[in-house]
Amino acid sequence: MSDKISIKELLEGVEVEWKKLDDIVEFRRGSFPQPYGNSKWYDGEGSMPFVQVADVSDNGFYLNENTKQKISKLAQPKSIFVEAGTVIVTLQGTIGRVAITQYDCYVDRTLAIFTNYKENINKKYFAYQLKSKFDLEKKYARGSTLKTITKEEFSKFEIPIPAPEVQNEIVRILDNFTELTAELTAELTAELTARKKQYEYYREQLISNSTSQTEKLEDIAQIYLGLTYTPTYVDNGIKFISAQNTSGDFLDLKNVKYISKEEYNKSTSNAKPKRGDVLFTRVGSNLGHPVIVDTDEELCIFVSLGFIRVNPKKVLNSYIKHWMNTDLFWEQVRKNVHGSAKVNLNTGWLKKFDVFLPSIEEQMRIVNILDKFDTLTNSISEGLPKEIELRTKQYEYYRDLLLTFPKKEAEV
Repeated sequence: MSDKISIKELLEGVEVEWKKLDDIVEFRRGSFPQPYGNSKWYDGEGSMPFVQVADVSDNGFYLNENTKQKISKLAQPKSIFVEAGTVIVTLQGTIGRVAITQYDCYVDRTLAIFTNYKENINKKYFAYQLKSKFDLEKKYARGSTLKTITKEEFSKFEIPIPAPEVQNEIVRILDNFTELTAELTAELTAELTARKKQYEYYREQLISNSTSQTEKLEDIAQIYLGLTYTPTYVDNGIKFISAQNTSGDFLDLKNVKYISKEEYNKSTSNAKPKRGDVLFTRVGSNLGHPVIVDTDEELCIFVSLGFIRVNPKKVLNSYIKHWMNTDLFWEQVRKNVHGSAKVNLNTGWLKKFDVFLPSIEEQMRIVNILDKFDTLTNSISEGLPKEIELRTKQYEYYRDLLLTFPKKEAEV
């Protein structure tokens, strides 16, 4: 077929046969000896790749290069051997991941294995159809998430089978879409990585390597902590902020809890940040992440957060925000943690941290430079998932267009 053939031309007047899955191919679940936790089933001389749900890539019909587990020689007779080039699909957990195995392996019971085709069907075309059917099943599943699907349920899937040359052309087009999407994602990710490195370099040069005099944080700002107890929540009232509301670059006030005005009034002023204060997370995976309060709303915070209220005559809040991302800041954190398993930003030592402090005018110049880099990096960070989502929708549109054929009405 010509490379320039359009999708409309390709599909126009195409004759297809609709076949149920079990009329197209034989399939069965994988297997593994029980219990899973028995160490003798894993590794050792003669062990081989053992494929579980997590080993199947979510894109591209590939297995991960290395499986998380290897099945021992002792366990292999109790599992199912699968040759390279076999179509498999996940049936539990994250269902509907499809792969064409690129190496010999053994397969777990949480996956189905397809062998002995009864129809003249391109394996890649079959894999695309299988993936599309599972995606559709998940889309219309009862409840929020489809966690499992039985062999009996998916054996009823009907798949259209056009002529082999049409199957081959559909695979070629879809492979090209997949490759182009992967290339775009790689380019955008590389651009984002480069911008982040550039931003980090300038931030360190401008703040950590400054020749300015140092000041203790307590001499240029005050540090406060949130409530150390859990208040009574209400349906509406004063917004009560925790670490989950500061994970991004701005304060997120969409998904918050509320406390009553009475509860707010009796709370300590140390837990009430105001516009311009620098909120930071004290615990958790996002430790130390700074966000500037950009609202005049009354707020109250939990102890998972603290905030810094600067002396505006000495330091800019945005300068402190950038400083909290520098190596200088984190080196001082590490010196005070001393290998503790549970790390939190303790105000007792935080207030003693050194800050390179140039003049307000120089701080403004530094902040202006870093904010521009920050804005550019964030625009790419926001644009990347949006662009990928757009490409994914475009791909799914053309995939469904290529894989969906009209059924002829049954003769009366």
